[in-house]
Amino acid sequence: GVSDVEAYMKRIEATNFALNNDDGGVTRNYEKADVILLGVSRSGKTPTCLYLALHFGLRAANYPITEEDFEKGELPDELLAQKHKIFALTIDPERLATIRQGRRPNSDYASLRRCYKEVQMAQDMFHRHGMTVLDSTIHSIEELASLIKKSL
Repeated sequence: GVSDVEAYMKRIEATNFALNNDDGGVTRNYEKADVILLGVSRSGKTPTCLYLALHFGLRAANYPITEEDFEKGELPDELLAQKHKIFALTIDPERLATIRQGRRPNSDYASLRRCYKEVQMAQDMFHRHGMTVLDSTIHSIEELASLIKKSL
């Protein structure tokens, strides 16, 4: 059975929050988030959010940096208003290309050229805004979540 019902319910609520605030779909809830993960597509945002919710009961949202964000050269105001909650995830472009090949083989989305470009542009944004950057290439989801938890 569940020994700590309150902690269990907190983790369930946090998990539902993470699922409902996945991939930037509901930016109006960022104020309610304990943490917001930011990064390019396939950098590990969703699994890390779910781990934070399931293991630590943290309300974690995530936002994928899109082509539109890169074209504008800026992130949405709703996101920047919560900058103190943001942890930016980066990833090695070659690893990213490998992951994306599994999702959309032989596409521009998975091309090494595009992966290098997106990662560099994202890192430029992160540094311009003074965000904490964590590398999902060298850290497992569990390690990322622990680093985030320790930083809160």
